[in-house]
Formats: sequence, structure tokens, C-alpha cells
Amino acid sequence: MAQDLNYPGLKITGAQQVPDGSLTVPGIASAMPEHCVISGQLHERISPVDGKRYAIGFEMRLPTAWNGRFFYQANGGLDGFVTPAYGNILGGGPASNGLLKGFAVLSSNGGHAFERDVPVVGGATFGRDPQARLDYGYDTLNQTVPMARALITRHYGRPPDRAYLVGSSNGGRLGLVAAARDLGGFDGIAVTTPGYRLPLAAMTQVWDAQQLARVARQARPDGLPDLESSFSPAELGLLAHSILKRCDALDGLADGLVQDAQACLAQFQLRRDVPICTAAQGSPPGSDAACLSPAQIDALDAVFKGPDLYPGLPFDPGIQGRNWREWKFTNSLGPRDAIALAFVFTTPPDGVAADARSVAHYALNFDVRVDGAKLLARDAVYTQSAMDFMTPPDAMGLASFVKRGGKLLVAHGTADPVFSALDSIRWYEGFVARHGERARDSARLYLVPGMNHSLGGPATDQFDLVEALVAWTERGQAPQAIEASARGPGSLLPNPEVPADWSPRRSRPLCPWPKVARYVAGDPEQASSFSCR
Repeated sequence: MAQDLNYPGLKITGAQQVPDGSLTVPGIASAMPEHCVISGQLHERISPVDGKRYAIGFEMRLPTAWNGRFFYQANGGLDGFVTPAYGNILGGGPASNGLLKGFAVLSSNGGHAFERDVPVVGGATFGRDPQARLDYGYDTLNQTVPMARALITRHYGRPPDRAYLVGSSNGGRLGLVAAARDLGGFDGIAVTTPGYRLPLAAMTQVWDAQQLARVARQARPDGLPDLESSFSPAELGLLAHSILKRCDALDGLADGLVQDAQACLAQFQLRRDVPICTAAQGSPPGSDAACLSPAQIDALDAVFKGPDLYPGLPFDPGIQGRNWREWKFTNSLGPRDAIALAFVFTTPPDGVAADARSVAHYALNFDVRVDGAKLLARDAVYTQSAMDFMTPPDAMGLASFVKRGGKLLVAHGTADPVFSALDSIRWYEGFVARHGERARDSARLYLVPGMNHSLGGPATDQFDLVEALVAWTERGQAPQAIEASARGPGSLLPNPEVPADWSPRRSRPLCPWPKVARYVAGDPEQASSFSCR
């Protein structure tokens, strides 16, 4: 039925029926239900700027047993891929997904394709095309959602009753943009790790890399500082232990989690609470860390405080997570933040040669005070700056979305190394200041202690925002605490960073900001033993 949909600019490239039980998804115990999967593209064109072909690629999965709802699966990173439209419901190792719940699900590539033949920078070269920038920032929503609604109507004989957007990281940013611009007519939006000021976060990442480079004790093969050598896992473990020693019991229980992030920010002091070496070199790489050097403390102090334009980070023991190292020591100089700045967020695009050394050199020499102005720049070709097309206008207002009764759930890990949870708190407090007590009728923020970027870290990172969002949107059941579980040994998608002294299925309540989960009485491994206060 999809092939005969007469929709402007639409090309269907594939359609097939998937039998019930024939498709399994990693981490999901149940096989997927019978559904039709449709692939295609919208508005194919040749760029007048770089001469390359662009199109919005998409996939839709339409379950036979449809629940009457539409699910927009917002992708992360620099996009460029059509990920399977399963309807991922956020957090680590979700036990279900949108398709299994009966949603009609759409995913897209954000208006451009990853250039596999351009090593290192192939995910960002689309930034040379002005329209591709806008598609990535927000316009793909404008173009795909009406098409998806038309396709759903053609397939089922009626339009969807409700529409939801769900996404993490850049997909979380897109959720806040959708609410601010009121794109897509979504009834409910659920996001995690929302880099809602993503260009500033990317700039902060390279600024952090510059601080860490000053304490790197080894060089890469190409001669540039090896950020991995700036802090060993044991040294970050020492910092995590120091944070726990000062802040773990602030919520009433020493359990390896810092629930009260704001209290810890006020209580913890790097120069007082972390042992400082007398020798300048600190602990030898690979050794058990007993102290950090004064230079290492200075570098951490800069990273946790952040540059002037973007908040620093909460103090959280999740700093010892593998994902924290990946973002701070690898992505900041490599195929994420530096190339996003070079091609997508600077106007006109700075560009950079397609080799790892050139990208890292660009990051280490990006001057926040001078080059940062390029994030706000426009010209005759690029008529919107990165801050125009990437960030939600009037993010604290969301006037139209709020007026028509839209619901927004946001969750953010306090050990996220790239998008600061403090920036999400800044956004939410501004939203509450604008709307007063009515703010909580429209949006709620949940912090996830220990969680790194979207998942992982020593955290209870398995939770389902979608069920809570549907109950709020359709039945008026405003969410309070949302239960989250750890993914220890025996889980379908185990988290190797769940501490050995935790129950493999430890649970905790995620509390609506500014409430904090405090221990009351009972089994310390169960969420029922805690109260949001």
C-alpha cells in the first residue's frame, strides 16, 4: 500500500512483511511482532554548494497489531544513518521498545548519509551544505512527520491518535527543539541526555581536551599529546572514591551512589578532599593511585568548572566509567566533537583534512575566546548560525507546546561527560521560573546518579520513560518517581560497571527535580526503601 502513496518528493525503496517472532532485538526478551517495514527517501537533491547528493532517508515499521500511536525515533550523534525503527525507549538495556508496544515507528538519517569513503571526518562533511545543516538541526522533522502521518493513514485507514518523540543525546536535543518550535504536533516527548546547547557542549569538549593535554604524560604516535595518559583508570578511581567519601551518605545511605548532586557540588572540594602528591609527576601510569599531582588537580578543577559559556560537571563517582574516558580522551579530539565544530558548527565551515592528526590538531588549537564567535556567525550562504539551527528557541518558554497541553519528560545522567547535567538543571529551573508551579504540569526532569552519556557507568540505568509519558499524556497520571534498575550479571544486556557489591538487579527511584531519593528503611537494594524528598 505504501508504494501507491502519492506524496511529493517521496520515493519508496523497499517494503516487506516481517512475520511474527522472526526478528529479535539484542537485550529484548520477546521477539518482535508481525509488522511491515518500509524504507525510502524524501526530497532527493544535488547541493549547489558542494555538488553532492542529499536526501532524507527513512525507515518505518508498522505493526499489524497497532496501538494507534506514532513514535518518532530521534537519532543521536551526527546522524547520517537510518537506524532500525524499533522505537528505542532510552536508558541502558531497555526491556521493551516501541514496536513491541504496538507503536508505528519512524527513524531517519537526518537528511544526509555518512561518507564512508572519507575517513575520520565522513560523518560531518554534510556541514558544507546549508540545507543539510538545517535538516540536521530541525528541518527533517518538518519534512518527515507529515509524510509519516500520511503513510500511517494510508496503511491503517486512519491517522494516528497520538504522536510521541523519543530520543537521547542529539536526539534529546531534537526533542527540546521540537517542543520549542512545536514541530510535528507531538503530544508527548521523552528524552535523555539532551545536549540542547550542543554547539557549546562540543566547544567545551575541545576546551576540556586542551586542559587534559597539559598533564598528558605520553605522546601519541603522531606526536600529539595522548589524553589517555593524563589520568589512569586508577587515578580517576581515586577521584571517584574521594567523591563517595564526601558525598555518598548525603542522601542517608552509603551505597555507592551520590543521589544529592547539588549538595555534593556544595560539599566536595577537589583541593581538600583528594590526596595531592608532593612529587609533580603524580602516580606512575599503571600503578595504584594514592594521590594526584597538583597539575592534575588544576586540570580537573578547570574541567569541572567549565569555560565561561557552558556549565561544568557535577561531582559524581561515574567519572570512573569507561564512557567518561571515551568522551573526554578520545571523542573530544576525534570523530565527534572536533569534526562537528570544524564542519557543522562554525560559519563558514572551518573544515579540516581527513586524517586523525589534523582533526586532533584542530581541536587542540581551537581558541574558545576567538573561534567561539563562529558558532554565532552567519553569512550570505549560511543564513542561520549553529546556535540558530541547533538550539531550541526560547527553551525556557515552549509556549505553543505548553499551551496545547504537550508533556515533556527529561532524564540526565549526573556522570555524563559531554552534555552537562547542570545545563539541564539550568534549563529546567529557567522553565519553572517562567511558568511557575504550572511548569510541572508540562515538564519534569529526572537525574540518574552515576550514569554516563545516555547509559553505563556505576548506575541504575534501566528505566522506561515511555510508559510514564503515555500514562501522563493520555490518562492524566502525572509521573512521580520512576523506578530504575541496575543491569548486573544475568541481565539480557549486562552493564560491566555495576559494582560487585550491588545486587545485580538493584533498583532506585528516579525522582522529579528538585527532589532527591533518600533512604527511609528496609532492603537497601530495593527502590521501595527510598522516598523522594
